[in-house]
Amino acid sequence: MNKTLLKILLLITLSNLISVTTWAEGELPIPPVAPTSTRNETLSTLLSFVELQDQLRRDITDLRKSLKKATTNTEKADIKELLEKAEKKLKGTTVNIENIAADTDLSLLRVSKARPFNLQKELFSLIEPALKEMKHATSDVRLKSNLRDKIVYYQQREPVARQALKNISGLNKANRNPKIRAALVKMNKNWSKQLVFIESEIQAKKLQLAKLESQEESFTQKSESYFKEFFQRRGWTLIQALFSIIGVLIFSRIMHNLFTRFIKGYRAEKRGVQLRVIDIMHRFFTFLLVIIAPMIIFYIEEDWVLFSLGILFLIAFAWTLRLAIPRYWGQLELFLNVGPVREGERIELNGIPWQVKNINMYSLLENPVIGLTQRIDIDDLVDLRSRPIGSNEPWFPCKRGDWVHLSDGMRGKVTGISLEFIQMIQRGGASTTYQMADFLALSPKNLSKSFRIKETFGISYAHQIKSTNDIVEIMQKFITERAVEEGYKEDVQNIRVEFESAADSSLNLVVVADFKGSVADIYMRLRRAIQRWCVDACTENGWDIPYPQLTIHAESTRTP
Repeated sequence: MNKTLLKILLLITLSNLISVTTWAEGELPIPPVAPTSTRNETLSTLLSFVELQDQLRRDITDLRKSLKKATTNTEKADIKELLEKAEKKLKGTTVNIENIAADTDLSLLRVSKARPFNLQKELFSLIEPALKEMKHATSDVRLKSNLRDKIVYYQQREPVARQALKNISGLNKANRNPKIRAALVKMNKNWSKQLVFIESEIQAKKLQLAKLESQEESFTQKSESYFKEFFQRRGWTLIQALFSIIGVLIFSRIMHNLFTRFIKGYRAEKRGVQLRVIDIMHRFFTFLLVIIAPMIIFYIEEDWVLFSLGILFLIAFAWTLRLAIPRYWGQLELFLNVGPVREGERIELNGIPWQVKNINMYSLLENPVIGLTQRIDIDDLVDLRSRPIGSNEPWFPCKRGDWVHLSDGMRGKVTGISLEFIQMIQRGGASTTYQMADFLALSPKNLSKSFRIKETFGISYAHQIKSTNDIVEIMQKFITERAVEEGYKEDVQNIRVEFESAADSSLNLVVVADFKGSVADIYMRLRRAIQRWCVDACTENGWDIPYPQLTIHAESTRTP
């Protein structure tokens, strides 16, 4: 052993002399001289490695002898595997001795063939710690599942072995040939051994399974203990990672405030493309740093399990992002205000027109007539198209406080408008609620600006001569005066009486009255008033009001 140590020291001395010579020629530097205590530790370590190397050589010699004596292929394969491992360890020990003696990494001086890059292996090496942790967490479950599978496996084969023994026993009883008997006896021994082996395996696996189940904790307890152990070992690292994320978000917020303060128009409703590019870059780098910061913490703390979990998360995120890139590209165009939907333009959403007030991660839409606003995700705008707003474009049939007449006969005052419902109240206080789509489908007629009433009134054919001129003028004057007398002077815009048609039993006149929206709430009262004024005009002027007449013509019958 001492001779070996002296040889190693002699090699070290020679290598140092070579190093001095090569350094003088400008090739390799001289390693720094180690202190005496460090040298003693190095020599002690070298001694242990040399002893290990001698032991490995003896083991290799013994294995080679055993390989020559081996008779079965299985035994030879096992010995070869052990021999390869021992030779690999011997080679590694030799490399370690050289590195320790030279006090530097000599791998650069060794000529080795470069391994081809394998992306799959490299990725697996990164996520291997996380997979090992998951494997450890589920080891008991997998072991029990494996035991159950083996029990089922052997239980399915046990009846086959018993049946084989039964059949062999029956043949043996019926057989009289000594040669066949010898073969059957041999087969009986083999199947008996197999049956004993199967029964022993079933029994052993059942015992192992029972032991595991008796020692098994409940799922809640096991999960609690696992997470408790996980956070005890990695709690501080996770806290540092959390604080790093919070720090990035705080820094991002500070930068956002600085941009808002020093960049003119940064938070304006209508921003240029340059300001939007700055905003999107700020968001992108914030997102990137939020991902990178905890990964740096995991790397510094050398927690490879968390680092691997982070890598798995990034791989999953990248895989998802691969499918969503076209969608995100459309969102980016919208955010830069160069997409199919642009700020200040008009779009239709859920049957209602909206003005795009601003486009952001959450965009703001507004209907300027009904005063509703809606905040939607930018992703919801990707499939929409906007257009410039034209002059005098309608935004909604009515607003709160308007009186509306629907095609189903409903007339009332609009008291509430939301994205889902329209609420109307009739005279008398009855309230009716329509869904937005149903309300718009009923073609609401708004009475609050102005409206027209047309009432038909008939007079007798006895006044046929004056019905198209004198009577029309007199009735128009009469109705106008009555409207003023009853207090509608400021509300009436126009009253006109015209001859309408010659019906079967009457000459029909039509009263056309235009009113302001201020009297829209008494729409039906005005209709009744016009009919009343027409009757009063006929009474005062002596005009007959006809009524439907039924004439029965009886066919005469002749008596023979």
